[in-house]
Amino acid sequence: MKTLTIKLTAPLQSYGNEATFERRTTNDYPTKSAMIGMVAAALGYRRTDERILDLNDLDFAVRIDQVGKNLTDYQTVEWKKNTRKITYRDYLQDAVFVVALGSQDDQLIDDIKVALKHPHFPLFLGRRSNAPAGVLDIRDFPDETPIAALQKLTWQATKRYQKNCHSQSLDIVSDANLIPAAASAMVKDQVGSFDQRHRSHRFRAITKTRVDLDKLDVQVNEPETQHDPMKYL
Repeated sequence: MKTLTIKLTAPLQSYGNEATFERRTTNDYPTKSAMIGMVAAALGYRRTDERILDLNDLDFAVRIDQVGKNLTDYQTVEWKKNTRKITYRDYLQDAVFVVALGSQDDQLIDDIKVALKHPHFPLFLGRRSNAPAGVLDIRDFPDETPIAALQKLTWQATKRYQKNCHSQSLDIVSDANLIPAAASAMVKDQVGSFDQRHRSHRFRAITKTRVDLDKLDVQVNEPETQHDPMKYL
């Protein structure tokens, strides 16, 4: 099996669960369906493309490296002419996640890696307004499962967060089949259709585990935030 890890970070992220128009909440971490949507966009699949369903077979796990803070956006929307509705949208602020996607089809993983670096459609983290904070940090792990990759990848949180973090471990949420002995739960997070006329999701089983921070190296390389605009002239 070959595994790809993708670092997800941005000022705002949002991973919708079951909601109404009036209140759209966010999951605490990226959903598998959201990542399938991102991969499908990168590969150039349109919402009605049946190849999207094949991406459900990817093995999936996500590690929560930096817990995000919740933000609620209040909006007034013109529903129809002279008719307005109030709605709330929830987001995660300053979160950092590492998603791992695995497959026995090494070529598929290679194709996904190339596509994410050169996406056909724009990529976003849950909602169109949530653009990634720069080029995605993508790494591949030959002959590793998603769980094994996340148990060795360096801690990706910011230096400030690492300094102030009191936790001794990081949570990992994965497909239940990746940790067969662990207790599982059902979530409505398997893509049925992204077609806006009849979008649908089915249930899939998930499980959780943890990785001790003392088994991971810290991430010491952060994006350069200082720049001199005059040097480009």
